[in-house]
Amino acid sequence: MKIHEVSKTESVKNPHNVDVRPIFESPETSAVVISLKPGESLKKHTTSVDVFFYVLEGTGIVEIGDERQNIDKDTLVESPAMKAHCWINESNDLLRVLIVKMLTTGKGKDTRVL
Repeated sequence: MKIHEVSKTESVKNPHNVDVRPIFESPETSAVVISLKPGESLKKHTTSVDVFFYVLEGTGIVEIGDERQNIDKDTLVESPAMKAHCWINESNDLLRVLIVKMLTTGKGKDTRVL
């Protein structure tokens, strides 16, 4: 059994300059947890594979394509490959989101910041 404690996983450098902790990697799937402090956001970007987001803590705004919606804790959001998306934390609390990339739905696992 492999156990990954997010709090003990080191944050990795990323183009968004936010807390990103990789917690799982396989040929088919990868998972990271992002933490956005109040006022932080991801830069709008695309991924070459389908992604889903699950809000672990807090409330945030997700933009996918032309859609924008407030999302609360315990909510799952699907994001198709090659569609620009981002997360924004306009609240006064921490926003933590689990991001799962389904690597078999595309040709790679590249993220492209717009």
